[in-house]
Amino acid sequence: MTVTLYGIPNCDTVKKARTWLDQQGISYTFHDFKKAGIERDVIKGWLADVAWEILVNRKGTTWRGLSDERKATVTNADSAADLMLELPSVIKRPVLRIGTGTHVGFSAELYQHIFKK
Repeated sequence: MTVTLYGIPNCDTVKKARTWLDQQGISYTFHDFKKAGIERDVIKGWLADVAWEILVNRKGTTWRGLSDERKATVTNADSAADLMLELPSVIKRPVLRIGTGTHVGFSAELYQHIFKK
């Protein structure tokens, strides 16, 4: 089973997710999308599993810093993907990809359920 955790290393929630995975002995690849970037196909894969409204972090500083006009252009999965490609920090973190499944955010309970531990 391929496990990839997407995020940025200094995000507290990403740190918690990485710590949990490490403590459980779960092997994963970490993808820092601020340094390594993110591709449209990856985002489209996420959007096949998760609604764009969940993937776009509308509580974060990146979203809040956008003009009202720019925010108004994000109305569907395609426009959300465009925004995430332009400003990866608007992606809610972490994004966990397991095989073909996508999960957004972190809590120990969520990960226990995902990994059936």
